[in-house]
Amino acid sequence: MWSWVLHRITGVAIFFFLLVHILDTALIRVSPEAYDAVIGTYKNPVMALGEVALVAAIAYHAYNGLRIILVDFWPWATRHQRQLWWGVLGLWAVTMLGFAPRHLMLAFGGGN
Repeated sequence: MWSWVLHRITGVAIFFFLLVHILDTALIRVSPEAYDAVIGTYKNPVMALGEVALVAAIAYHAYNGLRIILVDFWPWATRHQRQLWWGVLGLWAVTMLGFAPRHLMLAFGGGN
């Protein structure tokens, strides 16, 4: 059940991110000054945490989507859903352990 719940939550979160991203990018045609102002507000440490959350949502959604494809198309995967979900969580953890520290060091001025 948790894989289903998290898949829906991350899907909705990614949808709303894409909506905001399209809208703020469209500002360049309306007013380059407004676009620069909006982009300027994104360059702060709080948004760096939001970017980590976004990458976490995308990574989980992608890995779990691959698990769902396996379960839908191969009978052996149906019998191993629990192990596959733990594999999704493992891949997600490795991805986040590789991404988050480096990104936050760069965002908070600790990296080059």
